[in-house]
Amino acid sequence: MANLIDANNVKCGMNIIIDGTACSVKNIDISKSGKHGASKCRIEAIGIIDDKKKIIAVPGSERFEVPMIEKRRAQVLGINKETGIANIMDLETFESSDIKIAADLIEGIVENQNVEYWDVDGKKIIKRLI
Repeated sequence: MANLIDANNVKCGMNIIIDGTACSVKNIDISKSGKHGASKCRIEAIGIIDDKKKIIAVPGSERFEVPMIEKRRAQVLGINKETGIANIMDLETFESSDIKIAADLIEGIVENQNVEYWDVDGKKIIKRLI
């Protein structure tokens, strides 16, 4: 069972699922509850995998799933900078796979370099150079 969190308890830097996409919260504004209703939350977040900005406004009682993120280390075996895909080998299991490179890392990544990749609910992306 996935962990759930109320919109009122979401903080900047947390990861939540918005519209089926794992996102990192960048900003949250919570209005106070008033005479005629519950508090409202305006959440700005960026997709972990696709880097798309999402802005939503929900009641404070709205519940969000918290995605399972597994951070692992790997070695880069090959790179295709046009497609933004790298072939990597996991340093623990020695499995190799093709995964997406985060947009801000494409220029700095080189073969035989160690990287940290994230497995976000089954979707993988290289997030950090080691």
